[in-house]
Formats: sequence, C-alpha cells, structure tokens
Amino acid sequence: MDGTESDETVIEVRASESLSQVPQEDWDACACPESADGGPPNDPFTTYRFLKALEDSGSVGRGTGWQPRYLTAYKGDRIIAAAPLYAKSHSQGEYIFDFNWAHAYENAGGDYYPKLQIAVPFTPATGRRFLTRPGEEATGQAALVQAAVQLASDHGLSSVHITFCADEEVEPGKALGLMHRSSQQFHWVNRGYDTFDDFLATLSSRKRKNIRKERRQAQEFGGEIVSLTGDDIQPEHWDHFWRFYQDTGARKWGTPYLTREFFDIVQDQMRDDVLLVLAQRDGFPIAGALNFIGRDTMYGRYWGCIEHHPCLHFELCYYQAIDAAIARGQSTVEAGAQGEHKLARGYLPTQTHSLHWVADPGFARAIQQYLNAEAAAVEEEIEVLTAYGPFRRDQQEEQD
Repeated sequence: MDGTESDETVIEVRASESLSQVPQEDWDACACPESADGGPPNDPFTTYRFLKALEDSGSVGRGTGWQPRYLTAYKGDRIIAAAPLYAKSHSQGEYIFDFNWAHAYENAGGDYYPKLQIAVPFTPATGRRFLTRPGEEATGQAALVQAAVQLASDHGLSSVHITFCADEEVEPGKALGLMHRSSQQFHWVNRGYDTFDDFLATLSSRKRKNIRKERRQAQEFGGEIVSLTGDDIQPEHWDHFWRFYQDTGARKWGTPYLTREFFDIVQDQMRDDVLLVLAQRDGFPIAGALNFIGRDTMYGRYWGCIEHHPCLHFELCYYQAIDAAIARGQSTVEAGAQGEHKLARGYLPTQTHSLHWVADPGFARAIQQYLNAEAAAVEEEIEVLTAYGPFRRDQQEEQD
C-alpha cells in the first residue's frame, strides 16, 4: 500500500487478514502503551488478546460478515500505529447504524456493501480507533485514515466508517476529510464516591428510594449474588453464562454474535480482564452479567438469565457495576448502547462519536446535511434528558 510522507520519513501501511501476522508486542505498544507498567489497559477491547479472541473463536472471519483487514503503519521497520479494520457485508453488530444510508444508496443503483469499518466488533464502547505509539498520534492517524480511504477507493467500495472513536480523534478526523456523526449513550460517572450510599445521597429523594427498593427486590430471588474475576472464575461458569448469552442473543439479534469458543479463550487469556456477576441459588447460576475491566472504566457488555425475577437485571447490570467501579476507584461505568431506563438509575446521557467517508460525492453531501440535522437533535436530546436526570437540583447544577 502506498506510503504517506511525514518529516521526510515514508510511512508504509499494510493490511493483514490475521493478527497472527502482527507481533503482539507491537500491536499492544500502540493499543495499550499504559499497560507497560503491568496495570490494566485503558481499553481492553482494542488489545491484541481481545481482538485475537474474536478471530480465533470464529466470531469474526469467514461467514460472519466481519472480514479482518487489520492496518499497521510502519516507519522503517517499526510499527507506529494500527487499526482494527474489517470489510463488512452487512451493518449488524455496529450499534451506530447506517441501514437508512444503505437503503438509499442501493435504491439509487449503488452497491453499499461491502464497506470498510474501523471498529471493535459487537462492542459499543468508546475508545481510540487509531492506535498509535505515544508521540505518533498525528502521523499515525493520518496514515491510517489515508490508507483506509485508499483501500476503499482501490476496490471500488462505497464507504469507510470509524465507530465509537475517542473524543480526541474527532477534530483530526474532520481535518482529514471525514464526516462526523454524533450519538449518545448513558454512562455513570463517579464523583468521588466512597460508597454506593454516597452516590445515593446525590439523588432526589424519590429516585433514591426507588433504587433502594429495586435492590431489595432483586435480592429476594432466593439466592446470592457473587462477583468473580481472575482465578475465581472457573470454566464451568462459562457454561452457565453461555446459556444466558444465547437467550439474550436469540431475542435481540436472532443469532448470537459470539461463539462458545470465545468464552473459553476469555477464560484462558483474559479472565483478569473481566468481572462476572452471577445470581446463584444453591450454587447454581440462574442469571449473569459480564463486564470488562478497563483501567478507569467498567464496561458492561452482556446479560442473560434462565429465570426472570423483579429488578434482577438492574441489580446485576447497573448497580453491581457501580459498586465495583466505586471499590476500584474507577471514574466511569459504560453500560452499553441504548436504554433510557438507565437514566433513573444514575446513568446520564453522554455524547459518542463516529467518523465516515463516502466515495460518491453527491451521496456524501446528502449524508453531511443529514448529519448536521442529526447532531442538533442529539445535542437537544442530551440536554433534555440531563435535565430530567435523577440527581438533586444542587447536584445537577454541579454536573452541568
């Protein structure tokens, strides 16, 4: 792939069909340089071990509609930047959806698919998508963007999409000719709480009482709730969680995105990166929630059950995640996409971002007009939802 020049140094970008073609230490030096101190990564989802687990388990690759084309940017023989790029034959598993764009494009006689997607599959969590070694941010992002656009152009593809990118990637992306799209999720923010009761004290009286009531109801399912990480997680726990995940996946997506083998690889390679919350009766799990642990953020990802009990979903997915974040001194809980019901439970609307390139100039202009109107609507929605948040008026003013 043609290089780009920066400071008279040629940057060569390569596309690989497997992470096996990229040394793990080089990928992680770009994805999680902070982990060199032995601590957890800021973002567990762009680490080599997570992306490789998706690949090795068959959750991405042949037959899934997610064909890996990992990008790596070389300065000499040194990798300075990388990106998790996939060729997509559909728009499933993205959570910033472009179904309307695809429909309009194809109605006009074009082929929207395949397209290129820089993203973490099935993971609506904000993080860097242009993974760069410290000090190479501008050079690395420019090289990766130009390479992705060139790859799409060379193969006659309709578009390139970068979803759930980090705040600091937006303006450089726009300067490189990408269109910006705003979305919103609900995140919980730790305001220096020492206990869950400290958090409750910032809520209005009605919301505080409601959360206490929900937690009591959840505990009445007839068993105990346990939180497991590291070596406390045993292989048999994944047998139970697989049943939960299948139930949720069948109801939401028709077919679960992740394979059973993915959870076996997580057990082997990533059990220190996960917090598994289980509701057990007589030692037998009947519901569970899976979280991934970032350095400063708890990421809620999957939930499922084989029995339905009042408020158990709220307890395992939201309140247990808050408990864990407070105990770990983490600043944020991201509880996944959608769900205005999270607002009453202390999760506030937060802006998320994506970047897009569309090959056809006329279609790109129409999308930009749409994005401008959508951004204004998202901004208004965030403002309105925040005003209806659960916090006491004095606390709301502080957070505003």
